[in-house]
Amino acid sequence: MDCRAVMKLLLDTHIWIWAIGRPEKLSREVRRHLDNPRNELYLSPISIWEAHNLAQRNRFTAKPSFREWLGKALTGMPIEQAPFNFALAEEACRIQLPRADPGDLFIAATASLLDMTLVTADTQLLNCVWLQTIPNL
Repeated sequence: MDCRAVMKLLLDTHIWIWAIGRPEKLSREVRRHLDNPRNELYLSPISIWEAHNLAQRNRFTAKPSFREWLGKALTGMPIEQAPFNFALAEEACRIQLPRADPGDLFIAATASLLDMTLVTADTQLLNCVWLQTIPNL
């Protein structure tokens, strides 16, 4: 993909978490797109819910507390809130994925409905031919 073109990038939850605390897990291509000041970065509110669930299950550490980590995470990078509304919920109901993870359904619906490019390492989402993606491989 052309890094000179303006893109609306929706960050999958793990990409957002890695961009904040583990940037070495991001590919060179993904870092280039995230660092491009012309690109617009978006996050679904569902990613906050997913991050909290990951922290609760000890799959990621939010220090010193989730609330404090979240405050820094939301102000630490130039990110906009993606809408979360009835149309998005309706779109999520139409999506079929092999593993019906609610977070994935809402994130895929957001990217699809709002014509955003999803930045992800999730092979299930990368395999959706109808979804514009940038893979973190």
